[in-house]
Amino acid sequence: MRLRIVTPLSVVVDEDAESLRAQDASGSFSIRPGHAPFLTALSVSILSWKTTGLERFCALRGGVLTVTGGSSVAIATREAVAGDDLATLDAEVLTRFQADADEERVEHVETMRLQMDAVRQMISRLRQGADKGQFR
Repeated sequence: MRLRIVTPLSVVVDEDAESLRAQDASGSFSIRPGHAPFLTALSVSILSWKTTGLERFCALRGGVLTVTGGSSVAIATREAVAGDDLATLDAEVLTRFQADADEERVEHVETMRLQMDAVRQMISRLRQGADKGQFR
């Protein structure tokens, strides 16, 4: 089956694979040739696949995996780093991807907090104006 991993800036992997192992929110799973059509959101994880007897790896910063026709697996991700050394990918790249994802969550929470504060201020000022009879 054909495995293709793409980011917004490049094609990271485009090669034949005998099987692959990935991870989504429900856990890890395998895909082999002839797999039924499938779509899932991947978590920050390391994808592994076998090609001509060798095992290859790619650290993924989340993404979407699609299986079509039983012979094509496409992964679209924000960032990916392919390599043959699992220890390096796990220790360095995956840790950085997880830290980036955690930082984005914190930033998202802060943005939402700022937006809610702005809405509260607008509502407070509208109420003050209504109490003074400015909106009659």
